[in-house]
Amino acid sequence: MSDASNAGTNQESLYARLGPEPFWSIARAFYARIERHERLRPMFPQELDDAIRNQAEFLIQYFGGPPAYSARKGHPRLRMRHMQFRIGLQERNDWVDVMRAALEDAAIPQSDRPAMMAYFEHAATFLMNDEH
Repeated sequence: MSDASNAGTNQESLYARLGPEPFWSIARAFYARIERHERLRPMFPQELDDAIRNQAEFLIQYFGGPPAYSARKGHPRLRMRHMQFRIGLQERNDWVDVMRAALEDAAIPQSDRPAMMAYFEHAATFLMNDEH
């Protein structure tokens, strides 16, 4: 979720190792959980197909794949895109928990999860805009 649109060697190797489909699986699993999440669901659009595409393409790009997200949407500007929502510690932690579960649901190899979670935890903290 940070504004970085290019990843370092470790992230590039994730895309090189995994290919695109696992990132689509993460996005589908994430939004399946968002659909049922009491606190986070109101922050997302009613129809989630575009959100799934945006997240999958962003993750592919961030973790070293082709820049389809930026080609379609421009610079990620994630902080700006999320400013309309109150994101405090509870929302941050909820989001991280949902993403962690989505990695499990998507059967991401255990060896690849720490690098992904390090990014997701950092990005979620970066997007916080409320101290409560």
